[in-house]
Amino acid sequence: MPLFHYEAKDINNNLRKGYLEAKDKIDLAKRLHNEGFFLIDAFSDKEKSGEKFVNFSSIREIFGISIKEKLFFFRNLQVMVSAGIALPRSIRTLAEQTKNNKFKKALLQTEENLLKGFSLSQSFSYFPEIFPPLIINMVKVGEESGTLETILANLTEHLEKQNQLKNRIIGALMYPSIIILAMIGIGILMLIIVVPKLAETFEELGIELPITTRIVIFAGYSLLNYWYLILFLLVVVVFLFRRLLKTTGGKDFIDEIVLKIPVLGELLKKYYTVEIIRTLSILMRSGVPILNSLEIAGNVALNKHFKDSLEEAKKEVKKGGSLSAALKKSSEFYSDTTIEMFLVGEETGQTGQILEKLTAFYDDEIAQTTQNLSSIIEPILMIIIGAAIGFFAVAMVQPMYSMLGSI
Repeated sequence: MPLFHYEAKDINNNLRKGYLEAKDKIDLAKRLHNEGFFLIDAFSDKEKSGEKFVNFSSIREIFGISIKEKLFFFRNLQVMVSAGIALPRSIRTLAEQTKNNKFKKALLQTEENLLKGFSLSQSFSYFPEIFPPLIINMVKVGEESGTLETILANLTEHLEKQNQLKNRIIGALMYPSIIILAMIGIGILMLIIVVPKLAETFEELGIELPITTRIVIFAGYSLLNYWYLILFLLVVVVFLFRRLLKTTGGKDFIDEIVLKIPVLGELLKKYYTVEIIRTLSILMRSGVPILNSLEIAGNVALNKHFKDSLEEAKKEVKKGGSLSAALKKSSEFYSDTTIEMFLVGEETGQTGQILEKLTAFYDDEIAQTTQNLSSIIEPILMIIIGAAIGFFAVAMVQPMYSMLGSI
């Protein structure tokens, strides 16, 4: 059944938002009516098109709840549940400990919902921007099977590995980012301080300037005198880029380009793959049916090509086909090892456990790649910096040589 994001109100005009599985919107309205709510608006994940793909988790978390905060919450909730502390009391205790006001309000509302008789998964569904479908479905399975403590432990492990992987990627890209920013900063200082003075000297001497020198001087004067226009153009470019990401065509284009970037593209491909495999592994080991697992994994996929591959795989599995055969059709995104491990999992009936081992393999692969990334990127950066310095030096020194040659 599709997962619907809905808005509903009760007779007291209290607004309720969340996720619910239903056959269609009519079935959804009936379910909400049984709980005393009237459906206002609803749309399935399929109807949410391009906007969803801009989640990147990190974009939302910059202004929302970080993975570390969620990790702290679920780790401590698992400990408190295992100690036999009632859920409402556990949630309130953890709400008082969090420093994020948005998270605190959500947890206090969750406690209130629990006291009203709602389940934990239903209470979480009020806050889809904090608790995505992956978390809601896992908690729901834990409640129905009586294994909530185990599910929370699995979820904590999932968030820990996700956080570690994210930190590895960020750490690997930190060094080149600092170098590039430093190079841009030094370049701007040279253009607005050094170049205008040299340009005045060349003008006083009446030297005929080569095209490279004129380009550098033009860039320096433009930056010095029209910096506000350049800043405005940068803001416009960023705005247009973000608008482009919200369109299906624009997101498709960006998703395709990033996978073709040398070195970084392969790293991102492994990152997208391991996120999908980890999600499928934890859902299957928690008892979530394979079709639901594929749908949830598709919802959290960060790249449209990977999402589409999971959507096609879901259709094939629904028809009775195998998951490994379906993924083999997208072999440009999944390695032979990945497809083979899916096949072994299907043959042994232990897909969740096999994928857990595959996740560990990819974690090691990404760790090794990120360790070597600096040594790979460093010579490339040196070449770029050398070329920029060489161009600037030639542009500024060439007129001087011409002047000396004419004496």
